[in-house]
Amino acid sequence: MNGSAGQATDPAFQRFLRGLAARDASPNTQRSYATAVGTYLRWLDDRHVDWRRPPRSELRAYLAELSSGHARSSVAQRLAAIRSFHRWAARAELAPGDPWAAIATPRLPRRLPRVLEIEQIERLLGVIDEDLAAGAASDARGGLAVALALRDRALVETAYAAGLRISELATAQIGLLDLGRGELRVFGKGRKERIGLLGRPARAAIAAYLEDGRPVLLGRRSGAAADAPPPAELFLNHRGEPLGVRGLRYRLDLLCRRAGLPEGVSPHTLRHSFATHLLDGGADLRIVQELLGHESLATTQVYTHVSPARLRSAYLDAHPRARRQPPA
Repeated sequence: MNGSAGQATDPAFQRFLRGLAARDASPNTQRSYATAVGTYLRWLDDRHVDWRRPPRSELRAYLAELSSGHARSSVAQRLAAIRSFHRWAARAELAPGDPWAAIATPRLPRRLPRVLEIEQIERLLGVIDEDLAAGAASDARGGLAVALALRDRALVETAYAAGLRISELATAQIGLLDLGRGELRVFGKGRKERIGLLGRPARAAIAAYLEDGRPVLLGRRSGAAADAPPPAELFLNHRGEPLGVRGLRYRLDLLCRRAGLPEGVSPHTLRHSFATHLLDGGADLRIVQELLGHESLATTQVYTHVSPARLRSAYLDAHPRARRQPPA
């Protein structure tokens, strides 16, 4: 396999990429893994090194070259892709194991997720209420403004009530919604299905959107789309088409800025807040894991580090001398 593209066109590499697609990895993940692993294989090939058994010295040289030209976060992401490829090859009995397991690689400091206070979420919803009132008072575009405000409230309430990822919000389907039971079936990473639970505010917001908002948005469809069946997606944009991830992110970012929320708040912050507030309220960690759709409990445990109220409550309840009054 001589030539700079030799190992990057290896049948094993192509099988690995097809496996990612078969597991419903996101397009971004597929692209980043293809780039990271392909670049790595070409580098080995240029040095006449077989990817199945690369010497430690070559791996250290690659790590040094990678670290000199990329940020630590980018290095970590590329190494994760490369190790994923090697582990896959070992499971497929194409290679003896993961050669990177014996290499010390840089670790990123664990960043705690940003969490909103309940009052901040109320401020976010308050901005939407202002839009709703302004739209109702408008003569010109009142119908559209009200429809968009109803949609935005349903979006925020659903994201916070069910702890959904932004991709799950964008692909949520009206046919998988059961307002009576307060349930929304969604498909998360790897097309794994789970049930998102909806409290009364979220159910009321969705019902209002379905009755007075979504029909207005559907009525704005034009051309061939006007005669086509309505989209299966629950949330629509101002043209009556599905509100994609980019549009959803833009809208929520705009609302967050208008509400004066801290810089760096993202749509995913609502998911972090959902988990943390559940733990603060006494929910079991494994229940939160199930609601978030995490495969590993370790992924969910990060929220115990951002929930000081839960730690204090557990301490006061469990320690024998925590609540005892000192002698007078």
